[in-house]
Amino acid sequence: MPSSVPAASPVGAGSPTASLPPEPIPQPEPEPRVEPVREGGPNKPYQVQGQTFRPERGDPAMAERGIASWYGRPFHGRRTASGEVYDMHAFTAAHKTMPIPSYARVVNPANGREIIVRINDRGPFIAGRIIDLSYAAAVKLGTSGGVAPVEVHRITHEAIRSGAWRRGGPELVAVAATAAEAAPAPPAARAELPAPPNPAPTTLQPAYTEPARGFWLQLGAFAQAPGAQDFRRKVEAQVAWLVPLMAVFDDRGLHRLQAGPYASRGEAQAAQERLRAELQLVALVVQRR
Repeated sequence: MPSSVPAASPVGAGSPTASLPPEPIPQPEPEPRVEPVREGGPNKPYQVQGQTFRPERGDPAMAERGIASWYGRPFHGRRTASGEVYDMHAFTAAHKTMPIPSYARVVNPANGREIIVRINDRGPFIAGRIIDLSYAAAVKLGTSGGVAPVEVHRITHEAIRSGAWRRGGPELVAVAATAAEAAPAPPAARAELPAPPNPAPTTLQPAYTEPARGFWLQLGAFAQAPGAQDFRRKVEAQVAWLVPLMAVFDDRGLHRLQAGPYASRGEAQAAQERLRAELQLVALVVQRR
């Protein structure tokens, strides 16, 4: 949310029950350009609700899957964490740890729409949400009715300089290229997954604190992208709790289906055991640095 000192996103700022503003004033999406990221200011560590957030340094490639919310009329005209004035009609967004300023591609997998936004604010600080979109961005993405699952890819300076960002979707490849070397691929994925038993309930929660970095579960590695996507759909049909965490990374000719990130190896191993119990599927724990 807009504020010189980050604070918790207000309840109802992007909820289905909140009254919607009028249609946003038409504006073009931002054209990504290389902007200096200064030390301090909105890029220094900060605390919200007793939790410390450490913004990423440099020009990291970042990719996440999770829940997007939006904020609009109550904050229109107020200062963002960057010091800029929030305009709900512009294509901007708030992120907890992405360098400010940054540009990001946001994809709505439910309808295939995607937009470019400029990150100039901090938030959201409601559990499970990874990005707070401006009202205009939410309308164009088709998520203004409430919260919705999205994919977020930070556009690196290299992708801006080369023009690669215009071709769409190169950021996932960049993330894979910076990952730690993964362990050898597991045995070939089964063509069919057995029906899962009824496991004991678990309180394990996914960790989104370090986008792209952390511990991941590798479910399979495939020579062809369709094979990875087909297996992903099979897993999604069986274990709904893993759906928001799964992504396919193109890594030097292999298409790796991975889930994460988890903040610690212990949390990843707990998810590994749960997956083994539910699907009899052996996943590898790998680390992205």
